[in-house]
Amino acid sequence: MNDTNGNNEFFKVNNLSIRFGGLSALNSVSFHVKKGEIFSIIGPNGAGKTTIFNCITGLYKPDDGEILFKGKDITGWPPHVIAKLGIARTFQNIELFSRMTVMDNLLLGRHIHMKTGLISGATFFRRGSRAAREEIEHRAKVERIIDMLDLQSARDHFVGTLPYGTQKLVELARALAMEPELLLLDEPSAGMNSEEKQDLIFWIKDIQEELGITILLIEHDMKMVMDISDRILAINFGSPITTGAPESVRSHPEVIKAYLGEDEETEYLTGIAG
Repeated sequence: MNDTNGNNEFFKVNNLSIRFGGLSALNSVSFHVKKGEIFSIIGPNGAGKTTIFNCITGLYKPDDGEILFKGKDITGWPPHVIAKLGIARTFQNIELFSRMTVMDNLLLGRHIHMKTGLISGATFFRRGSRAAREEIEHRAKVERIIDMLDLQSARDHFVGTLPYGTQKLVELARALAMEPELLLLDEPSAGMNSEEKQDLIFWIKDIQEELGITILLIEHDMKMVMDISDRILAINFGSPITTGAPESVRSHPEVIKAYLGEDEETEYLTGIAG
């Protein structure tokens, strides 16, 4: 993947810093994401990975630095404005409406594209009206996502009754329903079994290749990260260690040192590096 056509200008974070109660959570973190790639951020627990996502999506306002999306400075913008620009995310802890069906949760993900509103678009409309036409259009887009992620059997079930791994998939589907250009995935495989993780890898690649969505990924499963990432940023204690291709990052001595004490990840990294 090259840097022609301004791909490296698609998304950039420059010298991002934020402090909480005098403690530095992020310290001058910089990276760029090329359009169409899978860019992963790795680091031990508490390294500041989710804090980066929270700054990008407007949940936190950084103390220093800037966040640029397609050349526009979006630093500190409200979350709903950032979502309308084309940035969607999933959460490490599931943020779904458990007493609503999968279909209804995904339709809520379409709200930024709804012109007639959630209520008028979903209830009491005349056949052939603008609200009715819009409802049909949104449902068709949601059905395509359900088919893509093999969620047909769950579409009419209440989310709270579904297995945890399926709920994680529904959260991914809801983010896709927003039709993002940049998709932030925060620990998407957490709570999944081996088979579910393997399916997730295929779906993430499909999202990248078939839908053309750029992906920014946080993930603890190092094998998954190394298998699907185009480039990786490693951080520790809120500061960057190194950025590069998977082969160079996983053998970097400071990356291996940062993971000491996290047995599974360390074993994988040192096994590859050795």
